[in-house]
Amino acid sequence: MSKKPAAASLLKLIVPAGKATPSPPIGPALGQRGVKSMDFCKQFNDRTKDLVLETPTPVAITINPDRTFTFAIKTPPTSWLLKRAAGVAKGAAQPGREVAGTVSMKHIYAIAQIKAKDPVMAHIGLMKICKCVASTAKSVGLEVVY
Repeated sequence: MSKKPAAASLLKLIVPAGKATPSPPIGPALGQRGVKSMDFCKQFNDRTKDLVLETPTPVAITINPDRTFTFAIKTPPTSWLLKRAAGVAKGAAQPGREVAGTVSMKHIYAIAQIKAKDPVMAHIGLMKICKCVASTAKSVGLEVVY
């Protein structure tokens, strides 16, 4: 009987754009899987040099059994984009009871256009993405002004 080839493992991290370093959490996460973290950091920083520095960027790293890797960069989290548009550092402690800030529909639409570029959202219409962004704003404690 022949052995089945080992499956590739998937690692998901949120890394600041342009600021990837081999220190924790990136270094240990890749090191325990046998991947050189410095190689990943160089490639990641090259790909994210056009983004605003320190933007939290989700990345999905596929590590093959021969210790090679590929990675896909996704759009920043919706809550981070909303807080940045509203100009607040944190959301409300009790969403629904208190309001941390306000965002307009123009902001919601702009964020929805950014999120629509994500491959996961390719089949979803822009109107539905806008509704999801608006509901996330409510969850963060932001008021949507029409």
